Amino acid sequence: MIRFIAHYGIHFIVPIVIAIYFYRENMLWSAVILLSAIVIDLDHLLATPLFDPNRCSINFHPLHSYWAIGLYTVMFIFKKTRIFGLALLLHILADIVDCLFILRTP
Repeated sequence: MIRFIAHYGIHFIVPIVIAIYFYRENMLWSAVILLSAIVIDLDHLLATPLFDPNRCSINFHPLHSYWAIGLYTVMFIFKKTRIFGLALLLHILADIVDCLFILRTP
């Protein structure tokens, strides 16, 4: 249960909190952008089986690869793409947390 709360909390609650505290002028639009990073999970449709609760998505799916994470980091550096990079990096953080729970499970 803690794994579920941590993973989906980072996916859905943390972006809203960030939008409220750091993007107050454009809070709604920022929250939409930050939450929309979930769309990179479409690459899970390429996996067989489609869903495996014990599979770490980091470097398994194309949009979760180290190359993609590098691109998201570069996006975060530049002001014009910063919020998109932040959204994608938050998504990756949620998946890393999930992977850590997978590694801890006996």
